[in-house]
Amino acid sequence: MKIAMPYLDGKLNPHFGTSREFIVFDSEKGNITGKKIITNEVMHNHGGLAQLLKAEGANVVITGGIGKPMAQALQQAGFGVLTGASGDAEQVAKDFLNGALVTGPAQCSCGDHEHGHGH
Repeated sequence: MKIAMPYLDGKLNPHFGTSREFIVFDSEKGNITGKKIITNEVMHNHGGLAQLLKAEGANVVITGGIGKPMAQALQQAGFGVLTGASGDAEQVAKDFLNGALVTGPAQCSCGDHEHGHGH
C-alpha cells in the first residue's frame, strides 16, 4: 500500500490544495518501507493532482483540510481519503498503518468553493 499526504517541513500540510510537496510512503505488512517526496506542479488542478498521486501508485490520501471538489476528484480516481489528520508526516503514516490514526472532518478554511481554476 502507498499512502500520500500533503507535505510541509516534515509535517502533514494542513491544506491539501495549496501544498507544493506531497510525500508518498510505501508500506508492507504494516511497516513503512520507503518514502518519496514529489513536487506539485499542478496547483488547484483537481484532476491533475489526483493523476499525479495515482502515477506514484498511491492508494490512500491522508490530509488535514481539503476542499469538497478535490476530495470528490480523489474519490472518483479510486483513492481512500482520510481528513482531519495532523502532525509529523511519518508518524501519521505509522498511526494509519497500526490503526491509531485520529481523523475527523476536513479542516479546510477555504470553504466549499471551486478555488477558481485560473490559479
